[in-house]
Amino acid sequence: MGYKKAAHVLPQHLLRAIQEYVDGEYLYIPRKEENRKHWGEVAPCRAQRAARNSEMAARRKAGWTVPQLAERYFLSEKAVYKILAGCGQTDRAC
Repeated sequence: MGYKKAAHVLPQHLLRAIQEYVDGEYLYIPRKEENRKHWGEVAPCRAQRAARNSEMAARRKAGWTVPQLAERYFLSEKAVYKILAGCGQTDRAC
């Protein structure tokens, strides 16, 4: 997200009206609801996490133990159990 100078973007009458409320401070203007992006839409995090979880479920079915998976993926055993409960083990997609 980049900052833009309000004086370069807004008409003077609107700039003066906004200055009545926030003079010299930063103001965040949210996106329109129809332009909002969902989590993971821009960054590849969601796809990477889904691939990791699917791989983890496949290794579990192949006989890996939860402690082995936790060590392999640098997670706690509790986190591995949560991932497996929501992925592969209950036929739900990761």
